[in-house]
Amino acid sequence: MDTEREITDCAVAHIESFVGRRIHLIGLGGSGMRALGRMLIDRGAVVSGSDMRPSAALDRLADCGADVYVGQHTENIAPDRELVVYSAAIRDQNPELLAARDRGLEVLKYSQMLGRLMAAGTGIAVAGTHGKSTTTAMVAYALTQAGADPSYIVGATVEQLGGPSGAGAGRHFVAEACEYDRSFLNLHPHYAAVLNVEEDHLDCYDGLPAIVEAFRAFASLVAPDGVMVVNGEDAEALDAAEGASCAVETFGFAADCTWRGVNESPVRGCFAMDILYDAREFGRVRLSLPGRHNAYNALAATALLHHAGLEATMIASALGGFQGARRRLTLKGHAAGVTVVDDYAHHPTEVAASLRALREHYRPRRLLCVFQPHQHSRTRFLLKDFAQSFGQADEVIVPDIYFVRDSERERECISSEDLVSQIRLNGGTAVYKKAFEEISAHLHRTLEAGDLVVTMGAGNVWELADGIVRWLKEDRHDG
Repeated sequence: MDTEREITDCAVAHIESFVGRRIHLIGLGGSGMRALGRMLIDRGAVVSGSDMRPSAALDRLADCGADVYVGQHTENIAPDRELVVYSAAIRDQNPELLAARDRGLEVLKYSQMLGRLMAAGTGIAVAGTHGKSTTTAMVAYALTQAGADPSYIVGATVEQLGGPSGAGAGRHFVAEACEYDRSFLNLHPHYAAVLNVEEDHLDCYDGLPAIVEAFRAFASLVAPDGVMVVNGEDAEALDAAEGASCAVETFGFAADCTWRGVNESPVRGCFAMDILYDAREFGRVRLSLPGRHNAYNALAATALLHHAGLEATMIASALGGFQGARRRLTLKGHAAGVTVVDDYAHHPTEVAASLRALREHYRPRRLLCVFQPHQHSRTRFLLKDFAQSFGQADEVIVPDIYFVRDSERERECISSEDLVSQIRLNGGTAVYKKAFEEISAHLHRTLEAGDLVVTMGAGNVWELADGIVRWLKEDRHDG
């Protein structure tokens, strides 16, 4: 029996091992956790889970058969549960986590569970400060289009894949490798990418050197006979790749990159480019997603897909047809001459890249950004970088910081008013509006035909985008 067949049989056996297993997920509403929940349901597990807030994502999981609880209490873990998985956001004193340990149940972090799933097949892990969800989704979509039937977990819903996760019978398991709390050190991929390395998650890292060291440790986990692809224009990513014992290839637009984009010709911000592999012509791809950052994502995805066994023409076709992940420059609607977009950017580099892509793609009369800061600690540590990231926006509207994971003490150290002041000091136009209702009223008064408004952030700011589209359509109808 050949190696590929052995791996496929192993993956199928692993899928079957979850049939009937009774698993409880603490923090089910998180992007990775809800994807895991859906995958476990698809693999025949009996799933329950809890989160502190109701959401449409939880409702969808309930519709798929999960027992969903809002609020976290010991009684949520039924007596017949065998395994409990908890997200990185769950604190040690969480009542469900304490109850599971007191009862002697098997308890795993989300990342540990992800590592267990990946170990059954050929793991493909995508790491980096930015671009993980989009690149992971590109790889999963291309493998699916090629008939490889992969398993995958993406930290965002992907409409073309039918959701954020899938349980395939093929040998590939594709997943994001998140550096928060060093979660990605639980993975042992065969192929991996490091898209970029920057300061982030400074609530659990002492600074950039510690982050680079964590990525270096991640690189060391790639199988010796595997391949790591790394951004050849990112000094920290290249530094991290020195930890790898496997083959290392670079991607980018620089002349010395293994995977190089050349002859790029963007049309309204969407890149078409020839791709060279070791200086030889590999193929040409025309992306449907705007932004130079997505061209880098596509180069990394191309390298991973090549090593996963896809032909160049299949890769180009799939990447050209990929429409993106939800909350990544997602068009919410056009009404009354106004364009409404929603985006997940919550780090200064991401904010700048997304705004530039929106400006190039839509060419609006005015670009208005409703930015909901995510975490007080991130806002405080990166305050000046945030203030400089809004250069493409004509106006920035800032609600209160989305409070998650931080302590009350951290909450007292920084506010949205501080960010607004810094944006103004940097020459930008910014206003603070405490609540979504105030922002909606402000936009109702000021939006005009030709404007684009983007809601941006990792919190619940997307809810505001839906409301804006609704009243814009009502206004048009009334008119």
